[in-house]
Amino acid sequence: MRYIPTVSFHSDDWSTRHSVLTTARRTAALINVLADDRPDPAGVADVLRAYGETDPIDLTSRDIAQMRTAASLLRPVFAAGHTDDAAAALDRLLTDHAEPLRLTSHSGSTPWHPHLDRQDNAPWGEWLIASSCMALTVLLWDHQRPPGRICASPTCQNAFITQGSGPERRYCSRRCATRERVAAHRRARSAEQPDEAE
Repeated sequence: MRYIPTVSFHSDDWSTRHSVLTTARRTAALINVLADDRPDPAGVADVLRAYGETDPIDLTSRDIAQMRTAASLLRPVFAAGHTDDAAAALDRLLTDHAEPLRLTSHSGSTPWHPHLDRQDNAPWGEWLIASSCMALTVLLWDHQRPPGRICASPTCQNAFITQGSGPERRYCSRRCATRERVAAHRRARSAEQPDEAE
């Protein structure tokens, strides 16, 4: 995992930027940006910065290709319909792509934290899958449900993290939910109109 190089050990800012929930949300955002046929390296770097990575972020075409592979391997965790399916998907990823759990402080430049990749500055693809597996595993463990979903809107299909109380979300955003509600309303009205004409 790559982390901010210098940080105060008493800073809540570091903990917030690298919390399990933030890491999981970063995973969903990266899955979405990397889903394009030709993801823009600048766009991927922007997502990384938005979730706490610091410059310089120099992504090569090889880095992007490895991250796209990692993202495609992580997507089934979000597509899982049941907790057992999400757990099985995560178990496969952990077996195939994670190293033994270890703690690191990046030679004293960060607070101690866990890693599942083989070294502190692992390649971007390895880092993405290892850090994502850890965060998604903890969320599944903590909530006993899949940690995320794929947006139910057929025109979207973005991955998103499900959190909070109340009914489980089906859409990644209010915009998608509203668009689908409006489309369903129009279909229902359209289906009623032939009857009214008779």
